[in-house]
Amino acid sequence: MLENITQGHPIHTYLLETQLIHELVKELEDVDVTNDYQKYYNIFNHLSTVEKRFARKENQLFPFLEKRGWTNPSQNMWSFHDTIRDIFRLVRKNLEEQDVAAVNRNTEFLLDNLLRLLEVEQRVLFPRAMEILTEEDWVNMRQGEEEIGWMLHKEPAKYPAEEAKEDIKEEPAYVHPSQDTQRRTDVKFAEDAHHFDEGYMTVEQVNLLMRTLPLDITYVDENDKVIFYNRGDIRVFPRSAGIIGREVKFCHPPKSVDTVLKIVEAFRSGERDEANFWFNYRGKFIYVRYFAVRDKDKNYRGVIEMSQEINHIQEISGERRLLEWD
Repeated sequence: MLENITQGHPIHTYLLETQLIHELVKELEDVDVTNDYQKYYNIFNHLSTVEKRFARKENQLFPFLEKRGWTNPSQNMWSFHDTIRDIFRLVRKNLEEQDVAAVNRNTEFLLDNLLRLLEVEQRVLFPRAMEILTEEDWVNMRQGEEEIGWMLHKEPAKYPAEEAKEDIKEEPAYVHPSQDTQRRTDVKFAEDAHHFDEGYMTVEQVNLLMRTLPLDITYVDENDKVIFYNRGDIRVFPRSAGIIGREVKFCHPPKSVDTVLKIVEAFRSGERDEANFWFNYRGKFIYVRYFAVRDKDKNYRGVIEMSQEINHIQEISGERRLLEWD
């Protein structure tokens, strides 16, 4: 079933990555970390980009499978991903400390788990996905992969092939709102502008505003379904179109799902209105905030999650009152 799959098809890309992973595993096994530390580290770093593969599965493939009634990968394989992520972090720590014995021991454990995962993908996940997903699913999935990326050095082919030529249009530059605080009555707005609590904006302007904000925003409605995320250039965590309409319990690693659901229920009951977390993630200090969304009658309407990398904010001291370009 996995033979003769068209280039650019998401499964074809996964298979290319599978081949690459096997090659990297072989290279890593053939290098002595004691005699050629830098080469070992370089291969390990390339192998660690398997995180992009995991992110595509969790944010693209799994949501489409859920829509077709198959939730097992979201509930079980995601936990396997997290286990491998933990081992990657452990080996990286061993490498940075140049603990050769620990590197060899934990790398063997890492490669064993990674190869077992590939075997399950090849034998169960990919064939079953090919059976239950439609051509439209695969086309939409391929479009969403652009935001997350691949392990491959070269971007996969477009899918389907006839869509290879893209009509690229430049978006108009975003114009910042005026600093004038006086309420005006002579302003003419676009015919398709919508009235918000304060001011008018078109859908395009709202999208530009959300893209410009230097933080990730995700909105989960009162039915626990993801209905919005902003697609900015600066990302804290991977997101793609497959997340829209997905239940919030499937949008977080299994080990953190209970915490997220506890927050949602506390917001729904009115017990709490805010929850905050901060932690180190891949060399960045991340600040994550959850806010309960309520209408004017205080009815629960969902949750907003905001994530931001704040290393640069922590470094601020003193004052800056004049324009100084960094």
